[in-house]
Order: sequence, then C-alpha cells, then structure tokens
Amino acid sequence: MAANIETMFYVRETPWHGLGTRVITAPTSKEALGLAGLDWQVVQEPIYTETKELIEGYKANVRDSDRRVLGVVTDRYKVIQNEEAFAFTDELLGEGVRYETAGSLQCGKKVWLLAHMPHEYIISGERISPYLVFSNTHDGSGAIKVALTPIRVVCNNTLNLALDTAKRSWSMIHTGDIKEKMQEAKNTLFMAEKYMDALGKEFETLRMKSMTDAKVMEFIEELLPVDESATSQQIRNIKRLQEDMKMRYFEAPDLVGLGKNAYRFINTVSDFATHAEPLRRTSNYKENLFSKTVEGNPLIDKAYQMVQAA
Repeated sequence: MAANIETMFYVRETPWHGLGTRVITAPTSKEALGLAGLDWQVVQEPIYTETKELIEGYKANVRDSDRRVLGVVTDRYKVIQNEEAFAFTDELLGEGVRYETAGSLQCGKKVWLLAHMPHEYIISGERISPYLVFSNTHDGSGAIKVALTPIRVVCNNTLNLALDTAKRSWSMIHTGDIKEKMQEAKNTLFMAEKYMDALGKEFETLRMKSMTDAKVMEFIEELLPVDESATSQQIRNIKRLQEDMKMRYFEAPDLVGLGKNAYRFINTVSDFATHAEPLRRTSNYKENLFSKTVEGNPLIDKAYQMVQAA
C-alpha cells in the first residue's frame, strides 16, 4: 500500500488511487466510518517539556485508538471529529445519502469522504453526476473544505472548472464558532445548484466555439511546453505526453462525436488530467491527484482560460 494512504474503502470500480477494500454497494455513514478505518476520536492533551513544565498555549491532537500524535495545535484549535463530518454530510444531503469513498491519509493527519449528490444532470446531452467532497485535517495544517466535483459519467472525467460566475468550494478554519460555521456550510447545496446551472450554460458556450485542428495542436503544445534548457530525454518525455493528449482529442471514442469545438478540447484535457499515466510516480502522486478534486486542477483551469481568450 502507498505510504500516504493509511485506510479507506471504495465502491465497485477501483478509484483514483487503486487501493482499498472493495464493497459492492455504497454504505451508510455508520458503515462507512468502519470500512474506511475512521471510527476513532481525536482527543486534545496538554504538552509538557522534558522537565514536566506545561507548554502553555498549545495542545497535542492525539488519536485515541493508538495514541498516535497527529499534530500540535494552539488552544484556539477546535476539533471536528470524523463522525461529525459524516453527520454533516448526512444532514446536508438527506436520508439515503450514499458514500462512494472515504479514508485516511498520512496516518490520520488528513481524512476525506466523497458522497454522491442526490441529483444527476443532463448537460449538453450528457450525464453529469455531482459529488460532494469533504476533507479535513487533524494536524493543524489546513482548513475544513467542502467542494463540488462534477463527473462526466461516460468516462469518469472530473469537470471542476473554475468559473467566474459560481463557486464550487467552501472552507473554514478550525477556530471560532465551529457549529455556526458548519451551519453556514449548508449553503453548499444552494452553491451546488448555482454552480451546475452555470456549468451547463458554459458548456453550451464552449460547444458553440469552433476549434481547428491546428489550434488544438497549438494549445496542446502550449499546455505541455518543451523548456529551452530541456535535455533530450526530457524533450522525449514531453513529446510523449503531447502525443497522449492529441490521441485523446482525435481518437477517444467518447469525444469524436462532440464536434471540433472548445467543449471537446476541455474534455480532452480533463481526460488527460484525470487518467493519464505520469512521467514519474512520486510517493504522494495519488494523494495529489485526489486533492485536485477539491482544490481544482491547474491544467484544466489553464485550458479553460485559453479557450475563453481564443
């Protein structure tokens, strides 16, 4: 198992990381906690020096199941327990919410869950399924984040475009009135509807924007540029990636029927960003790939900006 992925489960098809315990049907929140290895609590304990002097202003976040120290935080830090994250999603999406994947990274320092949202959308004649991603850290390194991730069903490509007209993510820090902030986060559903509506309108605009084969080739080379100081091996590597993206645009069965337009190009870049094999798999490659479902994928965003400006 990869070093950063501690525990998790997934439903049916092998997900982005290719690891975990396979289950046939999406579980409820109580089942998901156990399957994902998240059925533990974070307790905050005082910190002392070697001479047993209290270090004021700081506490240790400790996992109760094995006494592992997840991080050192200030007194102002408020813990959001794993079960609270699932309870939040249960309440947000309503009875019958089903979880697709959840798990722990870096020995419990980071946790996530992904739930299928109750509505599916037909946009430009294609099925787009929105998923809600909830991620949290227990080491003090980051905020609680909730994000909408639309998936093109036919190929499981992420289509989380950074739109100017609608937000797809929300975050909060672990201080202040956490309950009040969690209540505010319930606006996520309203945000999701607004984002999906804006996404549908943008897809129609992209479909109407024609692209010549020459422009596609130009954009691919701009997205995956060859550095002037690159070695011959680096040049070959970049050329291989360029050819991969070109193949996806010109030959992918699910894209050839979309016409020669900006919508097809964005889907090509999304397909490449979601599924292409990297030149080098780092130890945290899969974690970084998943984080882009929350933060957004820079390659897709850059492609989107390019077609907008064209």
